[in-house]
Amino acid sequence: MSPDVEGQARQHRLSPARMLDLDPLVDDPATRIVVCCGSGGVGKTTTAAALGLRAAERGRKVVVLTIDPARRLAQSMGIDSLDNTPRRVKGVEGDGELHAMMLDMKRTFDEIVEAHADPERASAILGNPFYQSLSAGFAGTQEYMAMEKLGQLRARDEWDLIVVDTPPSRSALDFLDAPKRLGSFLDGKLIRLLTAPAKLGGRAGMKFLNVGMSMMTGTLGKLLGGQLLKDVQTFVSAMDSMFGGFRTRADATYKLLQAPGTAFLVVAAPERDALREAAYFVERLAAEDMPLAGLVLNRVHGSGAARLSAERALAAAENLEESRIVDQEDGKAGVRNSPDTDGSSESSASDHASVPVSAEGSPAADRTVEQLTAGLLRLHAERMRLLSREQRTRDRFTALHPEVAVAEVAALPGDVHDLAGLRDIGTRLAAGRPELPETADG
Repeated sequence: MSPDVEGQARQHRLSPARMLDLDPLVDDPATRIVVCCGSGGVGKTTTAAALGLRAAERGRKVVVLTIDPARRLAQSMGIDSLDNTPRRVKGVEGDGELHAMMLDMKRTFDEIVEAHADPERASAILGNPFYQSLSAGFAGTQEYMAMEKLGQLRARDEWDLIVVDTPPSRSALDFLDAPKRLGSFLDGKLIRLLTAPAKLGGRAGMKFLNVGMSMMTGTLGKLLGGQLLKDVQTFVSAMDSMFGGFRTRADATYKLLQAPGTAFLVVAAPERDALREAAYFVERLAAEDMPLAGLVLNRVHGSGAARLSAERALAAAENLEESRIVDQEDGKAGVRNSPDTDGSSESSASDHASVPVSAEGSPAADRTVEQLTAGLLRLHAERMRLLSREQRTRDRFTALHPEVAVAEVAALPGDVHDLAGLRDIGTRLAAGRPELPETADG
């Protein structure tokens, strides 16, 4: 098979075996929760917002729970004054409603305390330095609070559909692990270990405290010494009746994620690390019996001249750049350089007179056009190589998980900054429609 034919054959394999159509998913009244998950920087927040807008414009009452959205995206949804309360987004077309909110991690933790403790005890907890460090920066707190907020929203039964944008973790798996980790921490075992020095007393007690402290990370490490011990004791005393509730709610959240009506969308870019993370997440969801709707592959590059391979484009560029050596055309230049030229002044003058002197037709202008064309051909060759790399990367994923349906979104020229941009992405997410051309690199 020739390189050109092989390249065209690869182009015909761009469509995966299973196309993901998200319209039936968001249209189904039984679908109540959609969780967009994946590694950081792959477009989860934009995907969640676009999906929420599309569902709202198709008639559903939707709330999108975002995690630290880019400023432009927040403004596009009319939530530039973002807080822990759902706010209605204006400009939605159709009969549905779109509400949006950004998770306030600490405020959500405070709400849990206020809901499960009497006012006096809640005040003692909220003012405790140990609690303030825990609620503001303990590893896994953001992921846990995102699931707490999801549980709160679902319990209110106010929205037809909740779309969740998961936190930008180092690993996508942190989202599933963190609730159990933090629940285990807050169920009292480690906390009670740290209160043991008070019972032991003296140097032995402080030595025991140091052993306990070695198990903790993050901001808690900043509060060393006797004051920390006092703060922990006060914290444990105030929250003693609440410890079991954290584990109970973590377990309830897991059951909610496994229940019918919940769907996971794994979001990735056509890059090796992102798709490797996506593959891990697909396998973990299957192991946890959590329902996977499919994969959203963002920032997929395309070309309107895909039939011109990288090899042919480079060959053409080299041909133009060496035009005086290769493929020289017949004309006056060839006559002047031929051995038959008699070299007379009349012939020379005649030859020079026949050369156009206008800016558009001058040899210098022709040479500039050739250089620009060669540059464009080289850019096209780079684009085709990028397409090939993306295709190989995706082929590896689909070979490993052929059961996963895939929806692709073309790379965009810039950030999404209004509802029209989110609407465009929602259209691209829907399968069975004419492919929208890529306008520029994204």
